[in-house]
Amino acid sequence: MRLVLAVALLLTGCGATAVPPAYNAADVMFLQMLIPQNQQGIEIVRLAADRPLPASLKELAAAIGATQQTEIDAMKGWLHGWAAPETMDTDPQAHAGHGGMKMTSPDLVAALKAAPDAEFGREFRDVLTGQQQGAVELARTETGGGVNAQARDLARRVIESRTAEVAQLLNFKV
Repeated sequence: MRLVLAVALLLTGCGATAVPPAYNAADVMFLQMLIPQNQQGIEIVRLAADRPLPASLKELAAAIGATQQTEIDAMKGWLHGWAAPETMDTDPQAHAGHGGMKMTSPDLVAALKAAPDAEFGREFRDVLTGQQQGAVELARTETGGGVNAQARDLARRVIESRTAEVAQLLNFKV
């Protein structure tokens, strides 16, 4: 009888193995870092709406903004479900172990806002390219250490979409 009970316990996994966590600290940190990165990306792409740019570049900017807002909404929902804060530790040194924040310098964003129309297109392309590359770098930290299937899938999609967007941006002659 004891043998049957031991086999039953092993087959059901009771005591034999631990259930992997639904998420870990890397997942939480990735989401907490990607939210402000996306918010800044939305701020940048909104600048394109009232500036003289090719229609296709304005369409790309609008699509980027919509995608990043959808991602923010999902990430906030996951963090809420995990009872984790939406915001991260504001100490920059807290993020040094995973490559630090991937935000565009506030000075670059301010210069872009102030750029004359004749220079805006080139500067917009350059700033947005850097912003999108930062998101790719951030997503790579998740694929290296995260365990949550949704967060890892988001990271994969960020890498793929942002890489494609950078390629598109680099093809614009502005």
